[in-house]
Amino acid sequence: MTDDAQTAVPPLTSLPDERGRFGDYGGVYVPETLVAALRELEKLYERARRDDRFWDELRWLLTRFAGRPTPLYRAERLTKHARSISERKQAATIWLKREDLAHTGAHKINNTLGQALLTRKMGKKRVIAETGAGQHGVATATAAAHLGLDCVVYMGSEDARRQHLNVVRMKLLGAEVREVESGSRTLKDATNEAMRDWMGSVENTHYILGSVVGPHPFPMIVRDFQTIIGREAKAQSLRSMEGLPDAVVACVGGGSNAAGIFFPFVPEADVRLVGVEAGGSSDALGHHAAPLKLGAPGVLHGSMSYVLQDEHGQTAPVHSCSAGLDYPGVGPEHSNWKDTGRAEYTAVTDDDSLDAFELLAQSEGIICALETAHAVAHGVRLASQLDDKQNLVICCSGRGDKDVDEAARLLAERAQRPGERERASDLKLAPKP
Repeated sequence: MTDDAQTAVPPLTSLPDERGRFGDYGGVYVPETLVAALRELEKLYERARRDDRFWDELRWLLTRFAGRPTPLYRAERLTKHARSISERKQAATIWLKREDLAHTGAHKINNTLGQALLTRKMGKKRVIAETGAGQHGVATATAAAHLGLDCVVYMGSEDARRQHLNVVRMKLLGAEVREVESGSRTLKDATNEAMRDWMGSVENTHYILGSVVGPHPFPMIVRDFQTIIGREAKAQSLRSMEGLPDAVVACVGGGSNAAGIFFPFVPEADVRLVGVEAGGSSDALGHHAAPLKLGAPGVLHGSMSYVLQDEHGQTAPVHSCSAGLDYPGVGPEHSNWKDTGRAEYTAVTDDDSLDAFELLAQSEGIICALETAHAVAHGVRLASQLDDKQNLVICCSGRGDKDVDEAARLLAERAQRPGERERASDLKLAPKP
C-alpha cells in the first residue's frame, strides 16, 4: 500500500467504553455547561467517522496542504554513535519519523486540520486553543486561517517568552494570542483559561484541544487524527526494513505524537512502545514533568489520568526545559497502556535532552524540538542496548527553530556551572581529530 493510500484510509479506532474511559482512565469531569457541547461533539464525530467525504477532504488537506506523507529516515551517523557507546559495539539501526517536515513544523497540524473541519460541520465560526511550545497554537492558527475561522490562542506568559518565534507566527496568521499570567504561567494555566473561555462561548466556539487529554471524546478524536503518523510509519517500515521495527520511541507530554505513532503498533506484540517524559532537573516534586513515572491517578482538565500531585492532592508545579512537555498530566489512554504493560514509560533529564539536541544536530544535520530531544536521548541509549539486526524508530515530533534561542541560553548557563567541563555524557560526539 502506498503512503498516499495510507493517508486515504480513515483512522483505526478503538472506542473507549460508554463512560468515555480507557480502563480506569478518561471520563467526563466538567461543569454542566460543557456537557451538552461534548455530547454534540461526540455525536458529530461519530457521524464524521463514517463519512467518506469527510476523510476525503481531510486526506486532500493532509497531502496537498500539510505535505504528508512525512519520510521515515535512516539516521546512519546517529546509529554509528549508538554503536560507539554500546559495550558490545552493536546497536539497532535508528530511523526517524520526520514529523518536523510537516507544514508548520510538527505533528500538530494533523489534529488541527481535522478538528477545524469538525468546527465547520458544527456551523461554528470561532476556535480557541491552548499552547505550551506554541506548535499547537501555530497549527490551530494555520488551520483557522485556511478555513476562514476566527482564532484565539491561550499561552502562558513564561512559554510566550521561551517561544517568542511562535507567538509572532500565530499573530502573523491572524490569531489573537492571550498571554496568561496566573499560576506558573505555562501550559496548565493556558489550558485553564481556554476551558473558562469555552464555558462562556460554547454556542459559537469550538475548543481545538491539542493533545490526547481532556474530557471524552477529545482523547479519542485527537488520537484518531494523529494515527496517520503510525499508519505511515508501519507501511514505510514494511518497505524499508522488510518488517516491523523492534521498538518505537516518542516523547510524552500530553502524549499526542506518542499516541499517534504507538496506536497502529499496539496489536503488534513484538514491537516495544516506549514513551519518554520530562525528567527535568531531579525527581523532586516541582523539578520534573513525569506523571507516568512519578505521579498517581487523579483528575485534571476533565479526565482521570496519572497526575503530579502534592501531599494534599493538589496539582503540583512542574518543570522542564521543554515548554511542550511542561504539563502535570497525561492522556488517559497512555495511563491505561502503562497499567496494562502495553507501553513502557521513562524520563530524560534536561541535561540529557540538551545533549541529545546537540547530538542530533551535529550527527544528522537536524535541529529538532527540545520535546523531540527527550525521545532522541532515550532512543539512542536504547538502540545501544540492541543488536545490529534490529531497528528502532524515533518519532521526530517537531523541528527546533522555536527552541534555538532558549537552548542557546540554557547551554550558555550550563557551561558556567561548576564541574560542567568534567561532566561525562554518552550523548555527546567525540571531538573531531
